[in-house]
Amino acid sequence: MTGDGAADAAVEIIQREMTVFARRARASAGRMHPELSLVSYTLLGHLEEVGGCRATDLALHYALDKSTVSRQVAALERAGLIGRRTDPEDHRVQVLYPTPAGAEILAQVTRSRRVAFRERLAGWPEEDLTRFASYLLRYNATAPGLGAERPAAGPRGD
Repeated sequence: MTGDGAADAAVEIIQREMTVFARRARASAGRMHPELSLVSYTLLGHLEEVGGCRATDLALHYALDKSTVSRQVAALERAGLIGRRTDPEDHRVQVLYPTPAGAEILAQVTRSRRVAFRERLAGWPEEDLTRFASYLLRYNATAPGLGAERPAAGPRGD
């Protein structure tokens, strides 16, 4: 991209705006539910989406350090939002899964997030929404370190 002033400027704007987006997402996560950070929400959502998995699978899927995942898992367990069960295929492995309380909080936060997104995007024409969604899918599909099994759409439509 060197030498192309317009492309360089666009990349700078994208970087800056993605940073603003990430900061806003982290800040709003705390307002949606005090027990559920953005990382916790994401991990809990993935556990629900895949029907449970190991902590190491979470770390690999989200390209997170194992210690980060361990802290989040411990907090989710203390809050009663996830549980552990023995993997039926390998009894040495513990599979994490959302508890009924975790699934309910996840559903509440997801509904709140969906409302917030709809409000923020309310004035956008359908064509712009579709284009924006396709750009986000394209961008995230090429994200290094994230699992290749990523679904074609967001896990809960948010």
